[in-house]
Amino acid sequence: MSSALRERGSAGTAGGASPGSRRRPFKARHALTLLAFMAPAIVFVVWFTYWPMLQGARMAFHDWNLWDLTSTPWVGFDNFVTVFQDPAFPVVAWNSVLWVVGSLVPQLVIGFLIALALRKRFTFRGLYQALVFFPWAVSGFLIGMLFRWMFNAEFGVVNDLLMKAGLIDAPLPWLADPKLAMFAVIVANIWYGVTFFAIMILAALQSVPDEMLEAASLDGAGKVRQLFSIIIPYISMTLLLTILLRVIWIFNFPDIIYAMTNGGPANQTHIVTTWMINYTQQGNYGIASAIGLIVVAFLFVFCAFYLMAMRRAQR
Repeated sequence: MSSALRERGSAGTAGGASPGSRRRPFKARHALTLLAFMAPAIVFVVWFTYWPMLQGARMAFHDWNLWDLTSTPWVGFDNFVTVFQDPAFPVVAWNSVLWVVGSLVPQLVIGFLIALALRKRFTFRGLYQALVFFPWAVSGFLIGMLFRWMFNAEFGVVNDLLMKAGLIDAPLPWLADPKLAMFAVIVANIWYGVTFFAIMILAALQSVPDEMLEAASLDGAGKVRQLFSIIIPYISMTLLLTILLRVIWIFNFPDIIYAMTNGGPANQTHIVTTWMINYTQQGNYGIASAIGLIVVAFLFVFCAFYLMAMRRAQR
C-alpha cells in the first residue's frame, strides 16, 4: 500500500508543475506588463530631461556659438574661466545671494503668520484661503509684468501711494536705479512666494494635535510659548524641507526679474539664471551651459550640507 502511494506521489510530482514553477511565469508576465506601462513615461523623462542635461553638459566644454554651428571645438574649461573672469560675476553672485535670502526670510515669516491665522475657524475662512492661495496659480512672468506697472516711475501706483502719504516728494525711479530696482524685484518675489509657505505650513499645522495645545494651555503656557515649544518643533521637518525647496526654486526663478528689469539697469539686477539667459540670447551657448553647470554644482553641494545638518539636528 505504501509503495503504491509513493509511486502515485512521484508520478503526480513528475507530471504536474510545482507551485513555485507556476508562480515564476506569472511574476515574469506581471513584470513585463508593468514595464510596458512604465516604458512611455521612462522614455519621456529620459528624452526630455536627462538627454538635454547631458547635451548641456557637453556644450559647456565646447565653443558652441549659435552663429557658427559648423565648428564647435573642444575648449575644456575655458568657458568656466570666462564666467569667473567676467567683471559682472561678483555683482551677479552677490545679487543671487541677496535675491534668495531677501526673498526667503520674509516669505517664511509672513507665510507662517498667514498659516497661523487661517488655522483658526472663522466666517468665510474658505474664501480667505482661496484669495491667499490664488497668486501661486498665476505665472511668475505675469506677476513681474504687474509689478513692473506698479513700480513705474511715471504712472505706477507705488509712487502715487507714497506721495499721497507724504513719504516722498517726487516720484522715485524704481526700475532705473540699481538699488531700488533690486528692492522692487525682491518685493515682487516676496508677494509671489508667500503663498507657497502659507499652503505648506497650513497643511502641517493641521497635524498638530489640539489636545497637546489644550494641555499646554492648562499648564499655563501662553500662545508664544506654545508656538516655540510645541508647534514649531512639531512641524520642524516640514519647515526645513519647505525652506530647502524654496531655496532651489528661488535660485532658479528668473521670471520676475526678466519681466521687470531684464537684468537692468546696466546689468545690475542680474542673478545667475537671468545672466545665463542673457548669454543664451547672445548665441553663446557654451558659456550659458557652463553657468548652468556651476548652478547645478552649487545647489548640489548646498543640498548635501543642508540634508546632513538636518540629520544631525534629528539626532
